[in-house]
Amino acid sequence: MKKSLLLLSTICIFLFSFMNPMDKKQSNGIYDIALKSIDNENIHLMDFKGKKILFVNVASKCGFTPQYAELQSLSDLYKEELVVIGLPCNQFGNQEPGKAEEIQSFCQKNYGVTFLITEKIEVKGENQHALYQWLTNKSANGKMDSKVKWNFQKYLVSENGELIDMFGSAVSPLDEKITANFSSKKK
Repeated sequence: MKKSLLLLSTICIFLFSFMNPMDKKQSNGIYDIALKSIDNENIHLMDFKGKKILFVNVASKCGFTPQYAELQSLSDLYKEELVVIGLPCNQFGNQEPGKAEEIQSFCQKNYGVTFLITEKIEVKGENQHALYQWLTNKSANGKMDSKVKWNFQKYLVSENGELIDMFGSAVSPLDEKITANFSSKKK
């Protein structure tokens, strides 16, 4: 009986040693999410750790499309502490019907966009991209639940990968609600 208990005890210790959560790879939250650029290159969000990231679902044929210019200005003003990432989405009024080359050309030609633009993604629904699953679910981001209501909704993430806040489409990228989050507070 003692041999059986000793053997069972040894087996349990052996098995539990493989289940130790300290041995498992720690999740990096938002930094583990895979994105592709509009040029089909991998975007590694971990490369931006130490900077804030502003995620914006964008569209070329929207009443808010002129915000591309403001997003570029914001990116230029705070380039030392901010990365702006535009995520084309065609889920609101079919306002981003173009292919990657058309979107990229439109952004550069009309607004001089140099900030990161991703491949076209879905920000809601059954095929919601993992990034937006994180941004819109409190269980993932630890801050709040939200729904993407329209194009040019903005999510600001801290330099440590924590959700700071969400800003609706009508909030200008240069609004103080957003710019107050930067240490240099340029005007």
